This record gives sequence, structure tokens and C-alpha cells, in this order.
Amino acid sequence: MSPTVFVHIVAWNSLSFLPDLLDSLFKQTYTDFSVLVIDNGSTDGVGAFLEEKYPNVRCLRNARNLGFSAAHNQGIRYVIEHVEQDALRDKFILVTNPDIIFTPTFLEELMHATEGKEQIGSFGGKLLRAYGDGVSDEALKKAIHSDLIDSTGLQLHKNFTCTDRGSGEMDKGQYDVSENVFGITGALVLYRASTLQHIRFKDEFFDHDFFAYKEDVDLAWRLRQAGVGAWYQSTAIAYHYRGMYGQEKMGWIDRLRHRKSKSRLRSYYSTRNHWAMLSKNMDIFSFIVFFPYLFLTEMARFVYVFFFEGSNRRAIAHAILWIPRMFQKRRSMKNIKTVSVFRLMKQFAK
Repeated sequence: MSPTVFVHIVAWNSLSFLPDLLDSLFKQTYTDFSVLVIDNGSTDGVGAFLEEKYPNVRCLRNARNLGFSAAHNQGIRYVIEHVEQDALRDKFILVTNPDIIFTPTFLEELMHATEGKEQIGSFGGKLLRAYGDGVSDEALKKAIHSDLIDSTGLQLHKNFTCTDRGSGEMDKGQYDVSENVFGITGALVLYRASTLQHIRFKDEFFDHDFFAYKEDVDLAWRLRQAGVGAWYQSTAIAYHYRGMYGQEKMGWIDRLRHRKSKSRLRSYYSTRNHWAMLSKNMDIFSFIVFFPYLFLTEMARFVYVFFFEGSNRRAIAHAILWIPRMFQKRRSMKNIKTVSVFRLMKQFAK
């Protein structure tokens, strides 16, 4: 019997994307899966749409927007609490954004990659860019798929930042080798259910406090420190709707311009969660060794937020106030940490 996949989609006014996602999902050559949509208080009629078009898709309705982390934690808890503990090893949870389009063999290729890799806890494929507004217009369906890379796994850097590997590059086969990577982007990642149970903190898998942004990187750190690997499967291909940002490598001036174009709320979450993630995952020895890289990056980030994003200065205050909370979560992982931060930095950081 093939392993079961629980597909979880967190939606928040995402109805413009869901038809294409679900249509591609139910055309998969791998069919042993179920689908759960966790709706974060949408007002676009997603419930009625699912009842009419996809009655086999379960829907959990939240009264308000709980964010990416809390909503996905609901779905993960549901699986873990309703599956026998000794059966979790053969159960997988696919976390996917609503703005994803699968190629027909995506799940088959990804599930094939899980065979014989008991020490791997997360799996991901090659994500390419798709453009449009979650279109359902037949005339646009062939035009929206591109050869521009969105992610081939998470790439760790010596300044403790983490980016999508290959993002903005044209796909010329440079990432056609399936291999071990630091982590997988939360836009589309397959987790082994038993692994998530192993690294949970109370009722959290993704950090509940993060709400949205950087929670996938934080979870990648936790998995890696627990000795759990991440695998990139190049033959599993999907498309991700994304803005034009990242089509080419950008200098620091272009990056500042891009940051200014983002919503202030998104910048707040991203900045706050980044600093919270550092206090949660970085140890003293690695801090000393990589201080030159870390200091330059974080000082530049601090100066920019303080002087040019006045409305987001609260991110600085909140990150400082969160230090005791992050340290508590850090201490809770002490018993399962088997790999040092320094070793991970040596192995994965550019």
C-alpha cells in the first residue's frame, strides 16, 4: 500500500487561485491523498465554491485570519491526533500555498523520492514561476508558465539569512541534480508526519508566534538541528504565481527599492521574525565565528528600519521583547538537538 499524503491548503481570500490549484491536484498520477482547506475567515465565497465544485475536499473554517503558522498547525495536529502513532512514518503532509499549479507527476516524483530516505523529513521539488492573477481564462493557461526559477530549496548564507536557491535564474538544467539541501520553502513542502511530531513544541510545528513569513526557515533550522535532512527532487515540478521580482540578480540599491514597494505589514513580519529566529536558533560559538558577516547585515537592516521605516520600528521592540519567549522554545529543543549550528553553517552556508 502506498503512503498516504494529506494535502493542506491555507486560504485567505484565495478563490482566484484555488480553481487552478485544485484542478492540477486532482490530475495527479499519484492518487493516494486527501485534501484539507483551512480557510482563514475569507469573504470571497470559498466555502460555497468547495461545496459546489469539490465536495470531496474538507474545509475547516476559522472566524478570522489566524495566519499561515497557526492555520497549518491546526491541519497538522488534526492528522497527528487521528493517526496511530506507529503509522505516522508512512504518512506525509503536503503544505501548499493556494497559488501553486502542479504538473501531473509532481506527487508521484516526490513520493518516489521518499523511498529509502528514512533520515529525511522534508521534501521539495523544482518550483518555477507562473504569472497572472490566478487566471482561469483558457487563453492564458499556456502563457503563464515560465522557465524562471522560484525555488529549488532554501540556501543558507554566512550572515544567517536564508534565500530561495536559484530564485530569479532561468532554468537551464543547473539544478537538475536531486540532492540534500538545507531546507524547503514553505510555499510547497512535503513533511514526514512522524518528523513533525518529533520536533513539535507543545501544539506548535510552525512557530505560532511568527504568524506569517520566515516560519518555514525557522522550521528548517529546527529539523536540521534535530538531525533531520531535507531533500530536493529535481524531477518534481510545480509552478508558483509570483510577482516579477527576482527575474535577475539585484544589487543592494534595487533590493532597497523592492523593499520599499512591499507592504509595511509584510516588512514588519519579515523583520520581526528574522530577529526572533536568530535569537531562537543561533548559539554563542557560531555568533562569534560568523560575527563579521552577521554584524554588517543586521546593522544595515537595523539602520534602514529605524531611519526609513519608522512605522516598523515596533519590529525592533517586539523582537527584543520576544527574546525570553524564543529562549524558552530554544531550551525546549535541547533534548532532541544532535547537530550544532556551526556544523550546519559549515555544511550549507555560502
